[in-house]
This record gives sequence, C-alpha cells and structure tokens, in this order.
Amino acid sequence: MGLGDFADKAKDAASNNEQVQEFGEQGLDKAADAANDATGDKFSDQVDQGHDAASDALGFGDKGEDQKD
Repeated sequence: MGLGDFADKAKDAASNNEQVQEFGEQGLDKAADAANDATGDKFSDQVDQGHDAASDALGFGDKGEDQKD
C-alpha cells in the first residue's frame, strides 16, 4: 500500500463522516477568515478560491460556499 492509497482511504473515511467534515470545514473557514483579516480582505477572492479548492480536495464538496461573511 503506497502513500496515495493511504491518502485515498483517509479521504474516503472523512467524506463518510459528517463530524469530520464539519470540523474540517470549520478549520478551513477559520484559516480563510484569518487570511482575510491579515490582508484586510485585499485578496478575498483568492482566499475564497483557495478555500474552495481545499474543500474540494478534502472531499467536503460545496459546503464552503456559505463561508463568506
């Protein structure tokens, strides 16, 4: 079993667990908020794109759409 196989199994486990998804999404939201605060929202479009890409990569899907405040 390679590292890619392990990562796929972890991603599958997380995508099937609502609590893991919720905590993961909260972490991404906090990171995006911190980045926006640190930059004075100057790069909010890029932060939102990064948030969405990370959310998709982690298997959280479209749950990050309501991240903007």
